[in-house]
Amino acid sequence: MNAIPSLPTSGEARSGSGSYRWWLVAMLWLVCFANYGDRQAIFSVFPPLQKAFALNLVQLGVIGSAFMWVYALFGPLAGWLCDRASYRWTIIGALLFWSACAAGTAFTHSYRELVLVRALGGLGEAFYFPAAMSLLAKFHGRDTRSRAMALHQSAVYAGSIAGGGLAAWLAETRGWRNPFEVFGAFGAALVLLLLLWLRDPAGSDPVVAAKSSGESFRSGIFALLGNPPALVLSAVFIGANFVAVIFLSWTPEYLYQKFHMSLALAGLNASAWLQAASIMGVIAGGVFADMLARRNAGGRIFTQAAGLLLGAPFLFLTGWTSSTVVVLGAMTGFGVAKGIYDANIWASLFEVVPVQHRGATVGLMNSLGWFGGGIATVAVAKAASRFGFGVCLSATSLIYVSLGCVLLGLGRALAKFPVDLQKRLEPAAETGPRT
Repeated sequence: MNAIPSLPTSGEARSGSGSYRWWLVAMLWLVCFANYGDRQAIFSVFPPLQKAFALNLVQLGVIGSAFMWVYALFGPLAGWLCDRASYRWTIIGALLFWSACAAGTAFTHSYRELVLVRALGGLGEAFYFPAAMSLLAKFHGRDTRSRAMALHQSAVYAGSIAGGGLAAWLAETRGWRNPFEVFGAFGAALVLLLLLWLRDPAGSDPVVAAKSSGESFRSGIFALLGNPPALVLSAVFIGANFVAVIFLSWTPEYLYQKFHMSLALAGLNASAWLQAASIMGVIAGGVFADMLARRNAGGRIFTQAAGLLLGAPFLFLTGWTSSTVVVLGAMTGFGVAKGIYDANIWASLFEVVPVQHRGATVGLMNSLGWFGGGIATVAVAKAASRFGFGVCLSATSLIYVSLGCVLLGLGRALAKFPVDLQKRLEPAAETGPRT
């Protein structure tokens, strides 16, 4: 991967310097970092929220879920709209709206206000993600796409760690409202950065292109639902997200019960090891996938399959072992494997869907994955009451093995097509920004 040089001047950005595509990754990394930091922050302040508003556990759960429900509900529409609008202004508008919602959280004074503001934050982020993935794909072709998207994905893990830790510290020292003031201000600063540096691709006018092609919302949705390879990738994503939500939601309780950790230590160990290891895995997965995709049309999907199959034994070991050292090691191994899979979620999708429908397919697939994750939390709660969390965590290894085998089959099917044919399915990456 090319090293990222010093920040280009505005003139260099307009000239289409090859370095701009990596500065695009850096800018969007900061936005994604802020998004996930705010997502995690609300969970870190649950105890003071419960005390301040006299909330029960169900009400706390609704506050946390309001974001996910709206995020999933509006994903398909947001993705379709981003295919028909300027990527630059979609991202900036989404960030501005989300920043206002983050700051607004600090000024709520009732349970209903909290639920409303958190739900609206999900609406803002629903527009950001498909626009960001589509814009990255415009600037990064087959040779660098996985690396670019892997670097962007690393912000998910870094933001989750930093957001949770920073929010907890600020809540203890300055009150629960302060973390959201900080995230709101950080988002506003990023808006100014994007206004200065973010550009649409040269020669690209998505509004004109969408209107001239007559693409409808239905055609955008059908690009996923009527596309067998894309449907397979979506089904695998739902299953993988199902496992991830189980792991993230219930591992703290599992460590607390089985290994007798304190609540604080269980929460730290359940997130830090996994997220830090995922950063390493996602970078490795992006680099390896780009290398393999140059020689094999199914290279990115094979890389995803490798991540799932590698992660299966670590999932089993997490629920089976009685050793604290082993369980932390297994969680770390699972984090690396999860990162390898995550690095290529969207890069693999873009191998099989038309260019003009990238935003719509990302939005719909992302929504399906989040709905699947929402089911996981309740399903495992019921199953654990009968079998225990350890058995449930180990059982998820079977899901990973099954999904990995499915991706191996899909990768073999796509490998029958020459790489040259795949390249003709989309125009060359547009490395220059539009002025």
